[in-house]
Amino acid sequence: MNNTMVLFTRFGMGDAPVALQQKLAGIFLTLLGKETPPGVIAFYGDGVKLTCDGSPMLDQLRALADQGSRLIICQTCLESFGLRDSVRVGIVGGMGDIVAAMNSAAKVISV
Repeated sequence: MNNTMVLFTRFGMGDAPVALQQKLAGIFLTLLGKETPPGVIAFYGDGVKLTCDGSPMLDQLRALADQGSRLIICQTCLESFGLRDSVRVGIVGGMGDIVAAMNSAAKVISV
């Protein structure tokens, strides 16, 4: 496990059509699992949707969690989208948890 934190703020990656954003995110998460996984992956804004029912990334996220990555999902964002009961992977935390993880990470990558 390394001391890197990855931030997901979108329901995918990049500024492209949704299908391409999600395809890129799936490839990215799969590749993360083949190397040393990040210590923390945090989700806020539309990024929380990646951890919920219907997300095409649930298998990749579960694999990263099984390898020891801590997945933190923003509670405020979940509640704003009405998704609090739809989370299928990770732990629900507050922005304080995300900031604490960010402050202790050696490197933070926002995708």
